[in-house]
Amino acid sequence: MYQNSLEDTIAAISTPSGQGGIGIVRVSGKEALSIGDEIFVGVNERKPSEFKTFTLHYGRVINRKGKAEEVVDEVLLTVMRAPKSYTCEDVVEISCHGGTVPLKKILMLTLDHGARLAEPGEFTKRAFLNGRIDLTQAEAVADIISAKTDAFLKLSINQLKGDLTLELESIREYLMDAYTEIEAVVNFPEDDIDASSRKKLSIDIKEALKHVEALLASSEQGRILKEGIKVVICGKVNVGKSSLLNVFLKQPRAIVSHIEGTTRDIIEESAQIQGIPLQLIDTAGILDPRDSIEEEAVKRSHLYIDQAEIILLLFDASQEISQEDINLANRIKDKNVIIVLNKCDCPTKIDEGAFRKLLPNFKMAKISALEKQGINPLEEMIVENALHGKRLETPKILISNLRQIESLKKCLTALEKAQEHFSQNLSLEFISEEIKLAISLLDQITGKDIDNDLIDKIFSSFCVGK
Repeated sequence: MYQNSLEDTIAAISTPSGQGGIGIVRVSGKEALSIGDEIFVGVNERKPSEFKTFTLHYGRVINRKGKAEEVVDEVLLTVMRAPKSYTCEDVVEISCHGGTVPLKKILMLTLDHGARLAEPGEFTKRAFLNGRIDLTQAEAVADIISAKTDAFLKLSINQLKGDLTLELESIREYLMDAYTEIEAVVNFPEDDIDASSRKKLSIDIKEALKHVEALLASSEQGRILKEGIKVVICGKVNVGKSSLLNVFLKQPRAIVSHIEGTTRDIIEESAQIQGIPLQLIDTAGILDPRDSIEEEAVKRSHLYIDQAEIILLLFDASQEISQEDINLANRIKDKNVIIVLNKCDCPTKIDEGAFRKLLPNFKMAKISALEKQGINPLEEMIVENALHGKRLETPKILISNLRQIESLKKCLTALEKAQEHFSQNLSLEFISEEIKLAISLLDQITGKDIDNDLIDKIFSSFCVGK
């Protein structure tokens, strides 16, 4: 990955594949303007190298190779000159009709005239390496692209603006003050640390520790907003699992039938409840398989149940509890379960007393998926369960990136050790080493101190063209 030189001029299609109203080919590097000169003809015959920065020009992309010039497409060409561009390099963006053929032909022309195909995330990597953004902002770019909810989009935009960077720099400042104070004493022992300096040192360590703890405390909600919650809908055959899935999705995604065993495979779909993204999984009915297909479906159902963060266990309230219900309840009683009594619009036959003895510790919702009754209270239960009883909050900063979380956890450990060493009046060198480690871990988050292999790994997860 990234064995090519960063001195190369790179090009890629920056819009999704398929048909659309518009498509964009992006070119970045020292040859971007000269490549534009070779393939673009403006209405007044002026060349892109003559255009002012941040200007948009109408013209045609021309393929001059061959006996006759070929007009590839009518386009708009944008010029952004270094250093005030996304990559801090000269950038040319060609906006053409959004079909596969014109986009590919224009891209191939840029490659024929000296550009190379960009690696995944290479435009953003250049923005990072050229100092336009730090690593937290670069990761925010990927989060914005993949955001599943308005709340997570807002958080990602705040991170792109630099809110997380400012918070990390604030923590780093506390630690640098403490570190320089200690190093001064270590290097000049005759200037021993006095009582006021010791108090200031203690305050700096405590403040840094408090801020790191606050960031880590936000990580669970950040993860939920980013990745969502895996919710498995399970129960025996014909209790209304697919009907409930369709209610959550507000569309008839799963086939609903009175015939038992209609769902013979796992159905996965995404939905939102009160701003929380959910990965909803409709499992095949837990039954004694009649053939190899149903046997595989049941096996997959058990696998997804084991992986679920929340299980919605459905029962048919219009039927008495069966042995199959009891077997299923016993299988998942140690998991995170919400009991759902479906078909409550019908005469109730289920014995709730016996039911409560079977599953005494779980919340219960009574619904009719068919009539869409009781759905809002069920959704409230799911949200409360997902957030462990807390309210969904969207402050300016929420940590959701696993790499950042792991570095902050290590930073917290180093600061706790520094605080412990300080309280035990150990030598200042021991405290200094822990503070130095904590600073290094913060710098890994922002990219000030990070190895090239990790940089490559981070940007390789980006899409080509970004």
